[in-house]
Amino acid sequence: METMVRIHCMQQWFDLSDQGMEEAFFDTPIYREFAGLDAHGRVPDESAILRFRHRLEKHKLADQILATVNDLLAAQGLLLKAGTAVDATLIAAPSSTKNKDKKRDPGMHSSQKDNEWHFGMKAHIGVDADSGLVHTVTGTLGNVADVTEGNSLLHGEETDAFGDAGYQGAHKRPDARKDVTWHVAMRPGKRKELDKENNPIDALIDQVEKIKASIRAKVEHPFRVIKRQFG
Repeated sequence: METMVRIHCMQQWFDLSDQGMEEAFFDTPIYREFAGLDAHGRVPDESAILRFRHRLEKHKLADQILATVNDLLAAQGLLLKAGTAVDATLIAAPSSTKNKDKKRDPGMHSSQKDNEWHFGMKAHIGVDADSGLVHTVTGTLGNVADVTEGNSLLHGEETDAFGDAGYQGAHKRPDARKDVTWHVAMRPGKRKELDKENNPIDALIDQVEKIKASIRAKVEHPFRVIKRQFG
């Protein structure tokens, strides 16, 4: 059990797929040493690693592991908890009905983004605005608006929250907390209308938007892991 948990952690730290983790045992001896595997013994294959991750998901243990790691990071002063950046990404799913049930996956839904239609689900995440470490993850149908999940991505101890234009109005929703200040991006169309060359106020507003964008950029790395590591 300890070996499999150590392997699961290494996958997260080094962005390794199940197959990549298996191959890494042969390429990088220190991985085997950290996992507690004998230098010449049998190593878990990609199927065993996949089954273990699915077992964690089935019993909702991944959430508890994440919470434990975050508690340790907070104790070390690496997770400040003063601010949270939130975002969502679409996870594509096959839209074909050429299957046994002749139906699409009921856990997925169509949604529109940038004038294009996508079928699948959404992953919503909340990350520490200082370190970029993930503290909250939820999954919904693809057509659920980002702002709907916004306040549920906060851990409850932050004073500031950052989101893109999809979170406009998050502070007015019934589940909004009064002690949190939302810093939401200006809508792209409105920002284009700023006269940065001739209006000093507009130039300052644009600078503030750039600062907010630099903080929100922390959420992009977890999405890279979701898309590239887990496909």
